[in-house]
Amino acid sequence: MMQGKTECYDCNVKEVPKSFPVCTIRSTPSQPIHCIVWAKSYLFTEIFGTSEDEAPELDQSEDADNAAEIEKLRKEAQALKKIRESMGSEDFPRLIFEKVYKEDIDRLRSMEEMWKSRKPPESLDFETLSRDALGVGSAVAQQDQKVWSLAENFAVFNDSLRRLSNRLDELKANADIGNAPPILTFDKDDKDTLGFVAASSNLRSHIFGIETRSEFDIKQMAGNIIPAIATTNAMTAGLCVLQGFKVMQENLARARMVFLATSTERIITAEQLHPPNPECPVCSVAHSKLTVDPARATLGDVVDKLKAELGYGEEFSVNSDAGILYDPDYEDNVEKRLSELSVGNDSFLTVRDEDDEPKVDLRLAVHEAQLPGNSPAVVLQEKPELPKKPKQAKPVNGTAHPVLNGVINNVAQSNGEAGGVKRKRDADDAGLEDGQVRKRGKVPEQADGDDVVILDDTGGSGAIVINDD
Repeated sequence: MMQGKTECYDCNVKEVPKSFPVCTIRSTPSQPIHCIVWAKSYLFTEIFGTSEDEAPELDQSEDADNAAEIEKLRKEAQALKKIRESMGSEDFPRLIFEKVYKEDIDRLRSMEEMWKSRKPPESLDFETLSRDALGVGSAVAQQDQKVWSLAENFAVFNDSLRRLSNRLDELKANADIGNAPPILTFDKDDKDTLGFVAASSNLRSHIFGIETRSEFDIKQMAGNIIPAIATTNAMTAGLCVLQGFKVMQENLARARMVFLATSTERIITAEQLHPPNPECPVCSVAHSKLTVDPARATLGDVVDKLKAELGYGEEFSVNSDAGILYDPDYEDNVEKRLSELSVGNDSFLTVRDEDDEPKVDLRLAVHEAQLPGNSPAVVLQEKPELPKKPKQAKPVNGTAHPVLNGVINNVAQSNGEAGGVKRKRDADDAGLEDGQVRKRGKVPEQADGDDVVILDDTGGSGAIVINDD
């Protein structure tokens, strides 16, 4: 990453952990992950842990459908808690099995409206599977890369359920009186908890006609594992060094972003470097320190300092954590002291340039100190370098398209607008009614409906040639 030239790690928004609607998890699963989340975040926690309300993978949003399903889920949880009281008895596995794989499924199947456009679930019978599982040994649980049969999943379900029940009973017997009752938590590296989640999710997948998975695959999905082994790490380190040489030589034209993939025919792929994200919270922001005299310093002193020492023009704004303090159309606070605006020690000001070619945002850390009376009331401790923000493609009807945007810029230039971007305050905000201000009043700019855009993209093939020799 080179400041101002290429994107940094934080320029791209990272994928947030997924959550799944309760109605999908409870009633209409369609993917293996839905059944895995059900087994891990609902069934396991209701039997051995806390309530399903604590599960981050279940979307608890209060929309109408989800609210109804959450209420039904809570009623089912109460029934499971009653069955939980029989933990340790010979009937315990049967009671759990018949509750979640027989009674609940039969109740879902009776809702005929739900299954008009999808295949209805088929409940399981405990006695039938007990006969089919005769002869299935405990060794099947060690075959983690094999996709277990229905009978094998049933055998692992019963075996892991008994093991976990015995473990929880032992914890309760050894717990100190007066402490909170012990619980079990899912651990992808715990063979018993993983076996229970794998078998439980596969049994549910079979009921809904969903592909079953091996314990190894379920471990990756339930534990949110990204495969990383010594060979992969070594390859990554080597590729980083090779590209690092090009960066140090400032030969960015030959540098590439290189990716390792495990699910495609090409293991190593590359693409050209991308420019920085103008909105990146890390590399698109400059930092400095501002010392202010709390008895004298006003917001106007800060504005004058920014213009005099950092070269800001008229089009910029000053913001605090509470909101906007100053911009060219809002000067009410210019004469106020910073203390009146709740700007003091350990607070920050953000300066945003809004010129045609804007500088990157500036983040100022404020420090209060008594300054001599003959000195300025505001002192900029460091004069940071403020590079220009990379130009951003202008959206067309909400969609960014580099070719169309280039054509529109050409049309705008032919209409006398410099660079295809019309200044917000040009021509005294022509066309606005008296008293309206374009920025503060949020008056939208109206596009000229007479412009005709002609797209001619015959000038290039669109292919990117990678030369990484």
